[in-house]
Amino acid sequence: MLDQALSQKLDHAWIASHIPHQGSMCLLESVLAWDQGKIECRANSHRALDSPLRAHGQLGVACGIEYAAQAMAVHGALLAPKDSTRPKVGYLVSVRGVSMAVTRLDDIHADLLIVATCIMASESNMLYQFAVSANDQLLIEGRAAVVSNADILIINANH
Repeated sequence: MLDQALSQKLDHAWIASHIPHQGSMCLLESVLAWDQGKIECRANSHRALDSPLRAHGQLGVACGIEYAAQAMAVHGALLAPKDSTRPKVGYLVSVRGVSMAVTRLDDIHADLLIVATCIMASESNMLYQFAVSANDQLLIEGRAAVVSNADILIINANH
């Protein structure tokens, strides 16, 4: 069961202080609920005319993958040990099974609901199932693989 009563306010300011994305590239507005295996976030930045992800006057639906990736990063920050001095750096290394039900996000008037469910996790790899929807309409879904602390993996491979 997802934690419905969040003990701290997990708003845009909190999110921006816990993931590397800053300014208008920090896409998420708030965390609605989370637990060990799943996170649900809300976003309204898809309607912003100054979104850095916009191209040719629109925000394509594939940008929903970045919304999901940021939800995964927030999930990682929430799961990090409280005494950790620095959050793990994560890299989105692949997306699979992506299905898109619309062509763009900027013409969606409702807020986005981003759900990321961790279906496998190890010391340095995570696999998430993600879905981005609005008003109960699925917009984009798929799976994403994330490697954390890739800089350490690269160093170890070179020695």
